[in-house]
Formats: sequence, C-alpha cells, structure tokens
Amino acid sequence: MVELRHSGSSLGSRASSSPMKRDEDASPLIFNDHVLRDDDDDHPRHSFRDRYRSFWSKIYSFFPFLNDDPRFSQHGSRISLLLLVFIAVAGLISFFSILQRLNSPYLCKKDGIVLHCPRVKENPSLWENPFCATTSWKPCAERRDGGMSDLPPENETSGYIFIHAEGGLNQQRIAICNAVAVAKILNATLILPVLKQDQIWKDQTKFEDIFDVDHFIDYLKDDVRIVRDIPGWFTDKSELFTSIRRTVKNIPKYAPAQFYIDNVLPRVKEKKIMALKPFVDRLGYDNVPPAINRLRCRVNYHALKFLPEIEEMANLLVSRMRNRTGSPNPYMALHLRFEKGMVGLSFCDFVGTREEKAKMAEYRQKEWPRRYKNGSHLWQLALQKRKEGRCPLEPGEVAVILRAMGYPKETQIYVASGQVYGGQNRMAPLRNMFPNLVTKEELASKEELAGFWKHVTSLAALDFLVCLKSDVFVMTHGGNFAKLIIGARRYMGHRQKSIKPDKGLMSKSFGDPYMGWATFVEDVVVTHQTRTGLPEETFPNYDLWENPLTPCMCKA
Repeated sequence: MVELRHSGSSLGSRASSSPMKRDEDASPLIFNDHVLRDDDDDHPRHSFRDRYRSFWSKIYSFFPFLNDDPRFSQHGSRISLLLLVFIAVAGLISFFSILQRLNSPYLCKKDGIVLHCPRVKENPSLWENPFCATTSWKPCAERRDGGMSDLPPENETSGYIFIHAEGGLNQQRIAICNAVAVAKILNATLILPVLKQDQIWKDQTKFEDIFDVDHFIDYLKDDVRIVRDIPGWFTDKSELFTSIRRTVKNIPKYAPAQFYIDNVLPRVKEKKIMALKPFVDRLGYDNVPPAINRLRCRVNYHALKFLPEIEEMANLLVSRMRNRTGSPNPYMALHLRFEKGMVGLSFCDFVGTREEKAKMAEYRQKEWPRRYKNGSHLWQLALQKRKEGRCPLEPGEVAVILRAMGYPKETQIYVASGQVYGGQNRMAPLRNMFPNLVTKEELASKEELAGFWKHVTSLAALDFLVCLKSDVFVMTHGGNFAKLIIGARRYMGHRQKSIKPDKGLMSKSFGDPYMGWATFVEDVVVTHQTRTGLPEETFPNYDLWENPLTPCMCKA
C-alpha cells in the first residue's frame, strides 16, 4: 500500500510514532493515498485521518477480538465477546419493551382519578368522550346472584316504615331509593312507597302505573323486605300521616345513618309501624356507610325499571331520532329549563320587552311575596345570581354555546321541556341556528301517546329515557332530572357525553362587548373539555345521583 504523505512534519512525526502507524501497511482499514491526497488543503485531510484512527482505536479498546494485534490476549477477547452478546440481548429487550409500551395504554390522571389512556392520541369527538375515560371504571352496584339472604322473616324485622314520595318523577325516584336505604339501616320492612300527588301537575300516578313492582321487590329481596301494602292487622290506615303518634317529622335534611338508629328505630320498634314525613333529601351521602350508598345505586340503576310499555315507546322514539335523516345519525338531547315557573322562581333577569318583565314581576310578587318584598333589591340579586351561574340559560344562549362547541346546523336535537316561557318567539334563535329540533309530540302521533296522557309522570318517563339513551345530553339548569341523567350515563361507562355548561363563565363572556367570536369559541371549547360527564373524584357532601363514581363503581 502506498505510504501516506504529510505536508506538516510535526503532524507526520506524531502519526508515525503511533501504534497504528506500525501496522498501517497490513491494515485493510487505511485508505489509499489517492483517496486522501488533496494538494490544495492538507489540514482537513490529516484531521479526518486522525479522527478516523482515533475512532477505531476506541472500538478496538472495547472489542479486542476485532483487532488481530497479537498483543491482545485470548482472555480479553472472550470477555469482549461476552460483553457484545450482553449488549445485543439488552438491545432486543429494550426494543420489544418500547414496542409493547407504544401499543399498550398508559396511566394518566384527571382530577385525581387514574385513567388508562391509549398511546395513540384520539381526535376530539363531538359525540363521545375519549376512549380512555371508559376503561378505568365499571359499574359494581348490581345484585350478586346466587348469594344467601340473611334477612329475617317479615314478622321478625324491627317494624314497618312508610313514606310518601313527593314532587315530580325524579324527586320521587330519589325518595324511593332513600326509603330502601333507610329500611336497610333500621332492619325494617318497607311498605311500597306511595307517589304523592304533584301540586303543579295535579297528577295522581301510583307506583305501579310507572314502575315494574314485581321486578322492584324481587331484585331487592336479598337486601330489604318490601311488601305491597300496609299489613292487614293494622286496621286504621288513615291514621298514618294524620296522627302524630304514627309519624316521625323531625328528620333533618341529609341526616346521617346514626340519626335514624338513635331517633327513628326506637319509635319503629315501639309502634311497629311508622310514617316518615317529610322525606325529601332526608338521607346524607358521605355520612352513611358505603354499603348503603351502593344499595341506593342498586335501587336507582337496577331495581327501578319503568313498565314495559313505557320502555317500548321510548325505544321507538329513540329509533326515530336516530333515523331522521334517512340513514343512521347521532342525536342530541337538550333539557331546556325555561318554563314560566322556573324563570319566576330563579328571580333572574332575562331578555324581553318591558311588558314581559312587568308581568313577570307581578307573577313573582303573587307566588313568592316574602322573597319579592317591594322588589327594590331584585335587580342587584339578579345580577349576582347570573354572575354566579345560578340562572337558567335562555334558548338563544344555548344555541350560541352549542355552535361554539362545533355542533353543525344539521344536528338532530330532541328537546325535553315544559312550555317554554315566551313561546315560539323565545325559541326562535335556537330554532334558527338548529332547525332540526323535535319533541316527543312531533315524533309520535296523538294516537301513540294517548295512553300516556292519563299519567303526566309517564310522559316525563319518556323524556327521561330518550335523554338517557342520546349520544349527547345537554343540561341548561340544575334539577333532579339533569343530575339523574348525568349520573346514570356516568354509571353506564362515561362514554356518552353529558355537557354541563359553565353558566358563570358564559355569563361573563355574553356580557363582554369586546370579545370576538374566535376568542369566545376558544373559551367555550377549553372550558367544557372536562365538563362532559368524565370521571370526577368525589368530595364531602357530593351528590350521589350526579356522581356515583366512588361508592357505586369499581376500578376496571
């Protein structure tokens, strides 16, 4: 091989004195002279060769078996070979580990809740929550089939308790769940609750007109003993709820389990049958044993089933909503709370003419004279309530929020609402932006709904089921209907979106005359990313019906 020439003597002397120089004629790793020669500039050439030799010198020092220099011992070569094999095996293990991690979910946290999220980023969807929200929790309040019941016979329980479930359908539903829980706490027999006549709707629906009584009693047979009627030996049935000797009336709101044991149980044991009145929200959440909260979920999500004819009609309405475009389509359910009574009770200001506001003032003064007083303080009260997000959203405000979220004009929307205050004029902004609005009265014929008009509560049950099964549910104000829907959809797996608008922030945005549409859209989207029915950690005095996560769901 032709000897490499150097233009610099010092550099050449250093190169010739190195160990590599002595073997360069025999080494196949030394470039030929014509490759390295560059008459215009020698320094880059020498620099490259020095770096090249330095690199291979390091390689040889780590792996002597690559070099045929006899100075390296056979023992060192074996060690180096073993080292190379070790590095190769470690590399393969690392490769497969990385591959597995890429294909497996990872753990992420939201509001203190650990979620199993996919490695592949999901595109945001208008119609469902991210898949990772569905894999972390599962329902676990259902009945355990095959278990042994430890309930004593009916005549060996502490006694009988009886309640009137007051209010509308959803308030009655909560009261029934609480009644079962209290019967369990007292080890008492529960008499099938009576649905008290609603003061607004004047509805006289009975339990058996709405719910499947046989399923209710059978499903809970291992938890609580339930009978259909007051026992025959108690002859003076009218005495219940009329005689103070047979009624427990001092139960505080959200009472703990211990209150019932200390104050109600002795009277039940003494009188053998007692009525509890009133019974709206008379059992707490975080001050009762977890097993009792789980039992309430078992009643709400499993034992309380609507009658088959109600379920069938609701399924028919759902089917028609999903096929309104001629092909399968998702739909949104909107719970619009803007009835005259709701607007009046809220004492909030609203968009309207002077005449409308004057009539509303008269209505409020008549219905709530103590709150109305002379009316001088109501303007400041209305401003404060709106700022705090305690006012119902108007139809026009709902339309703007939904459009900002990205829902197109073609969105199919099922409206669950009473008579909207202001009629068609009030609904015009919403209908103009989303013309595909429909109610159950428009989806079904008069003949199909005729059987449900006998009991207004059954019409509310239809709205409940159609909203429950929707792809997206949107609430506009609080209430038992909305929180029961959101809670049930969470219990079903968090996959379905349940949008709860931030009314306080929206009020601030609506009142800002300098906010542009792009900024408003960004605020709406960012604010509501986590207000769609995702898992939320429970907190003291949390509402079990809206968030059943901790007591009624288990880690998947």
